[in-house]
Amino acid sequence: MRLDTRRTGFSLEAPFYTDPNLFNLDMQGVFGQHWVFACSVAEIPEPGDYVTLDYGPYSIIILRNDDGGVNVIHNVCRHRGARVLTESQGTTGNLVCGYHSWTYSPEGDLIHASAPGEMTFDKSCYSLKRAHGKIAAGLVFICLAEEPPTDFHETAKIFEPYVAPHELEKTKVAYQQNIVEEGNWKLVMENNRECYHCDGHPELACSLFPTWGLTDETIPPHLEDVWDRNQQAQASLEYRCRRYGLPYEVVEELDTRVGGIRISRESLDGAGESFSADGRRLSKKLLGDLPDFRLGRCSMHLQPNSWFHLLGDHVITFAAFPISATKTLVRTTWLVADDAVEGVDYDLESLTHTWKQTNLQDKNFVELCQQGAASPFYEQGPYMKSEYQVEAFIGWYVQRMREHVG
Repeated sequence: MRLDTRRTGFSLEAPFYTDPNLFNLDMQGVFGQHWVFACSVAEIPEPGDYVTLDYGPYSIIILRNDDGGVNVIHNVCRHRGARVLTESQGTTGNLVCGYHSWTYSPEGDLIHASAPGEMTFDKSCYSLKRAHGKIAAGLVFICLAEEPPTDFHETAKIFEPYVAPHELEKTKVAYQQNIVEEGNWKLVMENNRECYHCDGHPELACSLFPTWGLTDETIPPHLEDVWDRNQQAQASLEYRCRRYGLPYEVVEELDTRVGGIRISRESLDGAGESFSADGRRLSKKLLGDLPDFRLGRCSMHLQPNSWFHLLGDHVITFAAFPISATKTLVRTTWLVADDAVEGVDYDLESLTHTWKQTNLQDKNFVELCQQGAASPFYEQGPYMKSEYQVEAFIGWYVQRMREHVG
């Protein structure tokens, strides 16, 4: 396929969405080389807490260590290659492979191999393989490359002032949803990077202005009233942000840096507090030391696999983990204040309703596109002006793959 002659402003050729060989290249060139969002600290709050992630050919353990950081370890036993930890999350001391009981320290060092009298060998040569991990503003990122991209440090400096006030280290997981979409991971991300399709999200349209990505020049007549309401709400939000010292400005470097990012704080419709039918709060507990529920949403997109909504009353993290060329796990996690009580401070169904429905609708959109990409009559289509972030995502992807294949 032609990375060097990719038609700017158009979707990719079909094999980029369907071919197992290109999927393997994606795993090597993107998910094997770049910083990937894994989880939040709320999912591993204490030393010994872990989550396991499986994507493409990789299986990874992310374990909170005694220093407050994370150990990122390949979940492949050095004896016969068995998965060491088989649960998606839990708490452990040492890491014990269930096959032959090879036992590793939380750092991955082999400390016991049950082979009495059979042979002797240097245990230090058989530690679990390590990868890179870092925590930034309560978000956990991993990188499997020997030499990770260095500019992620600069990316973190961009988003930390926006995310830190929500104090993710003082949140807990209210709910986590895993959806397997029958679609290539790039179609999942393309769908996320535009709101051209947002007429298909009736629950989300109650609070999220469907004018996202549009401008004065591109606003259609049927959205002019909504556009005016959005402009007024945004002006009020920015006034409050200035008053509270919270950043709200748009920073958009999705395809101009290796650690691609877009972040801003944007108004919500109605009361402007949360993703509810009337825009009012869904949890009674404010996050961190935030002074006001009327903070709209801090929206962040990170390349290659994640997006986030941070509100006054809760946070939602989203991550796409590729399974195969035509299948992707989309993980959504709702975080609330760690002292919020279900049934007292929040109703779980109300908290999750909008995005549960939106995720199912997005799943359908992605799968429709996957079916089309598999057709012999598929041709590359043009992106609209409001889909400029889709173009930025594809541009970022193409550049990274060009670098990978040389």
